[in-house]
Amino acid sequence: MHFSIWELLLILVIVLVLFGGSRLRNLGSDLGSAIRGFRDSMKEGGKPDALEEDPKKLESPVVQERATAAGVNDPLAKEREKV
Repeated sequence: MHFSIWELLLILVIVLVLFGGSRLRNLGSDLGSAIRGFRDSMKEGGKPDALEEDPKKLESPVVQERATAAGVNDPLAKEREKV
């Protein structure tokens, strides 16, 4: 089937009358965010689990000692030492 430009414009006008401009705009943005989320999850699927860990856990003990020596008041410092 081959649609002419006039038939496509008529279909577009009918869709705009039925749904309204704001509803179509919201539908387009929702579809775009869904596609973006799918792509991001596909990219994350190939990464090893070690990269997804909390960066605070990956800090070396030297960095933690410097923060303690500098007088940084960290309420979770004792909890990190236990782990």
